[in-house]
Amino acid sequence: MQVPEAQALATSYVHVGGEEQIRLQDSDGRVLASDMVAPHPFPAFARSGMDGYAVRSSDLAACDQGEMVWLKVVDQIPCGYVSSIPIKQGLASRIMTGAQVPEGADAVVMLEATELRVKEGVTYVGLKRSIDTGKNITPRGFELQEGDLLLRKGTCIGPGEISVLATFGIHQVKVYRQPVVGIFSTGTELLDITEPLEPGKIRNSNTYMLASQIREAGGVPVIMEAIPDDIELARQKVEEALGEYDIVVTTGGVSVGDYDIMGELVTSGGLDMLFNKVTMRPGSVTTAAVKDGKLLFALSGNPGACYVGFLLFVRPSIRKMLGMEQLYLTEWTAELGADYSKVNNFTRFVRGRLAVINGRLVATPAALDESSVMITIKDSDCLIVVPPELRGAVKGQSVQVLVLPGAFG
Repeated sequence: MQVPEAQALATSYVHVGGEEQIRLQDSDGRVLASDMVAPHPFPAFARSGMDGYAVRSSDLAACDQGEMVWLKVVDQIPCGYVSSIPIKQGLASRIMTGAQVPEGADAVVMLEATELRVKEGVTYVGLKRSIDTGKNITPRGFELQEGDLLLRKGTCIGPGEISVLATFGIHQVKVYRQPVVGIFSTGTELLDITEPLEPGKIRNSNTYMLASQIREAGGVPVIMEAIPDDIELARQKVEEALGEYDIVVTTGGVSVGDYDIMGELVTSGGLDMLFNKVTMRPGSVTTAAVKDGKLLFALSGNPGACYVGFLLFVRPSIRKMLGMEQLYLTEWTAELGADYSKVNNFTRFVRGRLAVINGRLVATPAALDESSVMITIKDSDCLIVVPPELRGAVKGQSVQVLVLPGAFG
């Protein structure tokens, strides 16, 4: 099965999850389950754009003939204070940045363009230049009017979104429930990360990598204990996990050989297999199945293939459950930064590094990109897509790249 076809098939079984109401301060990284509209204009009042004097612009018309205009200062207006003294002809009020402009004023003259004098205990401000109506004033509703759309359903909440919601006093938000994803690894060769190395054994790193990927995608990972190459035990664990979690992801046990326990489990009944081979490298043995509307993804035990398989298939499913519109990795066009000579009958997703060189986006393949290689995962911020018809690729060639989460961070 081709990758796009497999992606579409898997996500077709996914439904948007339930909703819950949470506090704004707990909403960072969550996804809005409803449109948010402005309950009032913003700003809610005409505010001064700088420190200076609130005036009537018509009072300064004489400045165009070279005259100095003196206005009586009738109030001091700091932020948070609403003046009760309207600005009538010949009057001005000292005002601070962000303060509400008093009634009658239609402009603010910056402090640096004024002079002061005191006569018989009365303060006057002198001005040499005329000013346009509305100058240095942000009008009411300048940014948003009441009823305007603030944030669209499906938006992932971050610092900017929280700032907007807090500005409007929206302290409770409706978000999609985070899908809970169960993870376990299979393989007699696996050690817990707390155990010392033994001959022929490796530590179970994939589980923790997947947990991190699930959190980035917006899900809640639940790490289960790794199991040996035992199909009946794997069957029991899978059934228990599918009964408890929204999605189940396994790693290992999908290679073509005597210990292909996940492939055997999926094809032996009880689960509806969606696919168990995809035309991709790494991760061609990626398997997906469904039971009672819940997805099982059986990923390769090789770290590179496991990592790519999650990005292409599991991540989109989690994002769809969260109500997000963009399910798949962002695709850009880049210039290949080095020759890539491997030829394959399947599309290759090559780990690489993005850089802007002389105004061009350049993607350089990782020196070590084998399915079993783990170390270059941390150094990559894109997957370079090399379709089989290219028969390899040469430096300078235009290629498509999938931008990885957190790239350029």
